[in-house]
Amino acid sequence: MNARNDPATETCFRAAAAALAVRADASEADRSAALLQRYYGLNGSLATLSSEVERTVAVDLVDGRRLILKTSTRPEALDSFAFQAQAIAGVRGAAGFVAPDVLPTLSGDLMFVDEGICGYLQTRLNGTALHQADPTPDLLFRTGTALARLDLALAPLHLPATDRPLLWHIGCWPRLMEFAGHLPPGPTAVHVSHSMRDYVETIEPRLGHLCWQVTHNDPSPFNMMVTDQGLGFIDFGDGCHSPRIQDLAIAAGHVVTDPGLPLGGADYLIAGYASVIPLSGVETSLLVGLMKARQSALILINHWRAHLFPAEAQYIKKNVARAERGLGILTALGQRSGAIAVEAAISHRP
Repeated sequence: MNARNDPATETCFRAAAAALAVRADASEADRSAALLQRYYGLNGSLATLSSEVERTVAVDLVDGRRLILKTSTRPEALDSFAFQAQAIAGVRGAAGFVAPDVLPTLSGDLMFVDEGICGYLQTRLNGTALHQADPTPDLLFRTGTALARLDLALAPLHLPATDRPLLWHIGCWPRLMEFAGHLPPGPTAVHVSHSMRDYVETIEPRLGHLCWQVTHNDPSPFNMMVTDQGLGFIDFGDGCHSPRIQDLAIAAGHVVTDPGLPLGGADYLIAGYASVIPLSGVETSLLVGLMKARQSALILINHWRAHLFPAEAQYIKKNVARAERGLGILTALGQRSGAIAVEAAISHRP
């Protein structure tokens, strides 16, 4: 059955949209200090960070350790946090990248549930977010190799709730044009329409030929860190079961900035990834189309959410300008010319 006509997919889309149409948990009463003491026996200085869904609190302990406590009162957070905590725990010790550690509760569990609130505690990576770093060819190549190593570490994991409703899941993309009315008229709206139509007509029918596994599903420049130990990855909240190449499409799409280059400057990141996980012929032919579709999805979802929550629009749209610029650069590439550009990029070395 075509996914666009699948009632289960329609139900998943509606549930995912409903979850993102609710204001973040930061508006709820903060019980972080009490929960930190009750379940971990810890006390420290707490500061609430910006977050689109759950409450995210930075914890500074007196012994110098820096932690992140994530909590939520939403019923769907039980599945989300179970996935996040086990994904982070599952890649612990893997080589080629850095990720936080999950701290067990006093009873040894990876997460806790307490009178309508659930959460987990993790270490906080020390470093610079990729969007604040100089995107040199060497750094982009190393980012690509680290992302491939992360995918290799995630591949064998059997995690809970990989099929939970997520608007960022590729299965929801054919329905995202419902949000097109929130885009201002102009070139971006046209590019989004073309890219999503191309996805539905030429890419979606071939998804079954791709390798599927557990993926991070949001390696944005805000979720990738440059640390002394190597490239790091945070925020596994959008992780799910999806095409492996999706992680590369997302990360590469975020670094398309130079209209004078065939792939806008994503060449070295793609080359780094392919040096660890060689791309198949199908992946090579679909990568640029997937990059454009994911940029379009980001633009559609975040313009819609900024309309719902205008006070938080600046945070919600933090990646939108980058996606709009990148989509404008890539829109000149069709499937064949895109595949040729990817094949040429794979041979790049910094």
